[in-house]
Amino acid sequence: MKTSAAETEHIELRLLVEAIYRKYHYDFRDYSSASLKRRLVQARDRFHCASFSALQELVLHDPDVLPQMLGFLTVQVSEMFRDPAFFLTLREQVLPHLRTYPSLKVWVAGCSSGEELYSLAILFREEGLGERTLFYATDINPEALRKAEAGVYEADRIPLFTSNHRLSGGKSSLSDYYTAAYGNAILDKSLRKRTVFSDHSLVSDAVFAEVQLVCCRNVLIYFNRDLQDRAVGLFRDSLVRKGFLGLGSRESLHFSAHAEAFTPFARNERIYQKTV
Repeated sequence: MKTSAAETEHIELRLLVEAIYRKYHYDFRDYSSASLKRRLVQARDRFHCASFSALQELVLHDPDVLPQMLGFLTVQVSEMFRDPAFFLTLREQVLPHLRTYPSLKVWVAGCSSGEELYSLAILFREEGLGERTLFYATDINPEALRKAEAGVYEADRIPLFTSNHRLSGGKSSLSDYYTAAYGNAILDKSLRKRTVFSDHSLVSDAVFAEVQLVCCRNVLIYFNRDLQDRAVGLFRDSLVRKGFLGLGSRESLHFSAHAEAFTPFARNERIYQKTV
């Protein structure tokens, strides 16, 4: 039976993803098919390849291409205090619970270039919890982790960050936390002095710490159902009893195999509390 062009392209795509896994041990095999294809089409066009097979040959034989490929395959879209209502709810409803712990650990899973991490660091500092909180910022993309650790963002993004911070209930001026230089905003190093930046894959790695809060926002939407369940299972096993899980605005635990371990705490803001 003759294979259609679409079927051939699908085979090529799956072989490309398998090749990246076997050669470099980055596993995108259980990412959402639609999202994966969209990102790989962008990569194919960027490298001027006629097909996914040609892109596969390039990736396999030129290791320098891999970091750029990871930029296409991993989530790179973020902003500080994105969805301010989420952070306002953390501030007003979740932190009063977290304040009862003598020390805190927070896991920012899929931290990308660090905007969410710094949002949390500022929020916890404003609420007097900065000095007793340890943050774990993890991602599979080494370049994203380097950007996160540097804490340097384009100055033209700051007005949006500032507006979000104000709407999140900010108790200070965002300008207190950065200096402007050469068209960039450089965040104060003190914001990351209690942060561990680390490579960690929700696809293949295990639980590494017990935490009171997990923030993994706008990451699960790129996974298929099985991989979503694996990630939520990691979050469940990481969280202390009565710990909190924050997801993105388009994500929920409604269909998760681990839903029974959580109860909605702030349903509209996608914040859940571990109950078992």
